[in-house]
Amino acid sequence: MKKKSLVTILMIIAVIILAVIIMTRSHPETSEEVAKCIGKNSKLYIQLGCSACKIQENIFGENVKYLNIIDCWFEREKCGGIEYTPTWIIKGEKYDEVFSIKKLQELTGCE
Repeated sequence: MKKKSLVTILMIIAVIILAVIIMTRSHPETSEEVAKCIGKNSKLYIQLGCSACKIQENIFGENVKYLNIIDCWFEREKCGGIEYTPTWIIKGEKYDEVFSIKKLQELTGCE
């Protein structure tokens, strides 16, 4: 029984790793201008160890530095009301999911 559980856990980990690789390679890097606009008009709450957060960050490539990111692992005092990560706060609305750049542009008005 223990061996079966270990195999199942290893398969789940492998699927997650594969999904991260596929998701990060399937998105062209966001332009600096778009990343700056999205960063100016939103907050992104992430957490150390969150694979979905890493996927969201990787969509922006090197321009992730222009986002307004709060890491709830290190800045817990700034994360009141944040239950899941990644969470976007855009125009006072809370969205707890990974978004495409196109969707973020729509939500922030950065089209």
